[in-house]
Amino acid sequence: MAYVNAQALLEAIQPATGGTEIYDPATGELVGRVAQKTGEDLDAAVASAKAAQPGWDKLGHEERKRLLNAAVDNIEANAEALAELLSREQGKPLNGPNARFEVGGAASWLRAATAYEVEPEVVVDDGETYAAKHYRALGVVGAIGPWNWPMMISIWQLAPSLRMGNTVVMKPSEYTPLSVLALVHVLNEVLPADVLQVVAGGREVGEKLSGHPDIAKIMFTGSTRTGKAIIRSSADTVKRLTMELGGNDAGIVLEDADPKAIAQDLFWGAFINTGQTCAALKRLYVPESIYDEVCTELTAVAKAMPMGVGLDENNVLGPLQNKAQYDIVADLVADAVNSGATVLLGANPDDQAPGYFYPTTLISDIAPDNRLVTEEQFGPALPIIKVKNSEEAVELANSLDVGLGASVWSSDREKALEVAAQIESGTVWINSHGTIDPRVPFGGAKQSGYGLEFGLDGLKALAQPQIIKG
Repeated sequence: MAYVNAQALLEAIQPATGGTEIYDPATGELVGRVAQKTGEDLDAAVASAKAAQPGWDKLGHEERKRLLNAAVDNIEANAEALAELLSREQGKPLNGPNARFEVGGAASWLRAATAYEVEPEVVVDDGETYAAKHYRALGVVGAIGPWNWPMMISIWQLAPSLRMGNTVVMKPSEYTPLSVLALVHVLNEVLPADVLQVVAGGREVGEKLSGHPDIAKIMFTGSTRTGKAIIRSSADTVKRLTMELGGNDAGIVLEDADPKAIAQDLFWGAFINTGQTCAALKRLYVPESIYDEVCTELTAVAKAMPMGVGLDENNVLGPLQNKAQYDIVADLVADAVNSGATVLLGANPDDQAPGYFYPTTLISDIAPDNRLVTEEQFGPALPIIKVKNSEEAVELANSLDVGLGASVWSSDREKALEVAAQIESGTVWINSHGTIDPRVPFGGAKQSGYGLEFGLDGLKALAQPQIIKG
């Protein structure tokens, strides 16, 4: 069914009484309530998902694709209500690459999961030996999502899982459970009972999910620290894992780049979702020959971007989602300022204003080993580091133990490709940053995780390869 607004959707998912209250990070107003589940609730959800999985798998690819596409239709019928709820709970504005963009992305990624044929692959057929690789369902997949893109990343986890014949039990972030509950509610108006379930709860639920003997695979998006804990808890049951962990993405500008031409894309590479994106540009290396010009052009773009309450149609930047993240950003920026770095813009939060708003901040003349550079800020603050040349930039970009994404900015594509090949990260973009695509595999290097998502590779990652020879 189509819900007329976010309030109607909330009434369908929140408990009649009680529950944990969730507040708008932009205004402090009550958004809604969520029933907190326990480890026993998780056991029940896993048991019912396990019971439903053989029937879901038996439907076959074509019927699962039909149902998933019908579920996409229901997302699109409820897009505005979902976007309004997301804006109120997560804080991101409706417009710009934010709430409406995220709901649209959720629909696109789910539909993309139905676009591929997953056929057996003949490995050997020489007249004497025949061997083929088949892809079988794993069973029940456990999905643990973050608070920054709660709807879209939930789809990244559930879409390939369901397409490949698995059932799914999801544990959303405690900060944004309503968005995920609402999304799953809309999907479950179409999908068969028990194939997709969400259990909102705290650490107990997450820990039990990652070690549960009836969970075949964990998909996790979040911090490297939490990812390491999940890896440890999953070890005894030898679970399959896809881990999309923290990043501190580097952008490298080459001397031939046009500062004015790249400024807008640089800005959105860094400040999409107000900087609260794993694969956002978080440290920018610029050669001294065009350093001042890049700083000037980027500052001009940043000054023009309105920040405020997400339901105001004029805004394109919002608050930090929670106080803990606000404090991290404020601490790192203060450290940079105290070190003598130059503030080009921002760094002057209004502590009396409601909401967790931290101003759009650009910092120049900063040492490459400053904490704002070496630690992931995950917010609206970008350090711009001066380098002599691309060789120094690559060395600094590779100096950290993370490698989710990176970018190279140049007017010479061949030179950009040459530099990109030297960067230690799962993805390198040319003249853009963070422009993910449901058809293009995505995954991290080093301590930014392992496993691929999206496209045909992402589907195969949610299956057990089986060789049949004979």
